[in-house]
Amino acid sequence: MMHRPESLTFPAGFLWGAATAGHQTEGNNVNSDYWQREYAPGTTVPEPSGDACDSYHRYREDMALLASTGLDTYRFSLEWSRIEPEPGVMSRAAIDHYRRMVEACHDAGLTPMVTLNHFTVPRWMHADGWWRAPRAAEHFARFTEAVLPVVREGVPWVCTINEPNIIACGAGAEEGGANLVAHGLARPSRQVSDGLVRAHHLSREVLSAEGIRSGWSVATQAIHAEPGCEELARAYSYPLEEFFLEASRGDDFVGVQAYTRTFVGPDGALPPRDGVETTLTGWEYFPAALEIGVRNAWKVTGHVPVIVTENGIATADDDRRIDYTAEALTHLHEAIVDGVDVRGYLHWSALDNYEWGRYAPTFGLIAVDRTTFARTVKPSARWLGEVARANSLSFELAGGSA
Repeated sequence: MMHRPESLTFPAGFLWGAATAGHQTEGNNVNSDYWQREYAPGTTVPEPSGDACDSYHRYREDMALLASTGLDTYRFSLEWSRIEPEPGVMSRAAIDHYRRMVEACHDAGLTPMVTLNHFTVPRWMHADGWWRAPRAAEHFARFTEAVLPVVREGVPWVCTINEPNIIACGAGAEEGGANLVAHGLARPSRQVSDGLVRAHHLSREVLSAEGIRSGWSVATQAIHAEPGCEELARAYSYPLEEFFLEASRGDDFVGVQAYTRTFVGPDGALPPRDGVETTLTGWEYFPAALEIGVRNAWKVTGHVPVIVTENGIATADDDRRIDYTAEALTHLHEAIVDGVDVRGYLHWSALDNYEWGRYAPTFGLIAVDRTTFARTVKPSARWLGEVARANSLSFELAGGSA
């Protein structure tokens, strides 16, 4: 564990919160491409999402619990397939639902950050070619225009697309790309990467015309080169991370999402080394990944302000979650001291939710009973809330463990 001063104070107005995604929490997102995948004959998805956390109906409870801990910001996503179930057909009821979510955030004393796309798309868009379709970017721009009533007022930050680099990696896997890491990533599809960049820029044009601040979130990899493999590591990293960070130049912010690190050797990416601590997702326990990702985003974007839109750990040991988060925040503070403009920290996740095929990897600050949907606030949530209230990480709050 690293040594640090008795307390670390964060900038005035720093955002402290947690994040979720629609498909992972709402439940019964039946018109999405991922729901279709869950129930396709011969599916490789181990477990369907089903009711998820029933947050489509329980979002006020979720927000109230977050606010009760002391957190002040909530990032949630819109489900495109609910809003535009058929091409050009917009559901006023769904748009009104998400506007009520924005208003509920304010009622609870939370600042909303809204993500327009968190992985899932409508079935019709998937059938039309997904992000490979020639008009995919135009479809997304049309969707952005449709949801302006949701985000036009009271939403200071809009994330256009969540982890476009991971979406492009999924496309690369479909195209038979070589595995990048042991956890299923493949080399990003250049066609899809280019399409996502265009979609992001068209969406930002719509939002900027309304005076809405926007950016997107990139899954940073904290890449480490094995001795003598520095050039290989740079060549490996560019299409996976820097390409998407370069596309953020000129944005109002860039979202950084960080969990672990990746080693690159002569034959490419390596799995975690023998004997290292790993999480329920099989990733190496490495809190310093956050600082590395933030510094790289700040450098590559040409000093676009950073918001940590996701950071956390899949574990059943909530004390270990506190340890990880305290150490990650300590590293983050070092970047801030060095002049990186970091505007906030949003933990992943607010809830133990559906982690794209399984419920077993528990990232949440709040536990959710899989049968009753009863919520239980974990000690880690109350701990992070105390950090938020103080806007400072103290030795006492961290329990002396980080």
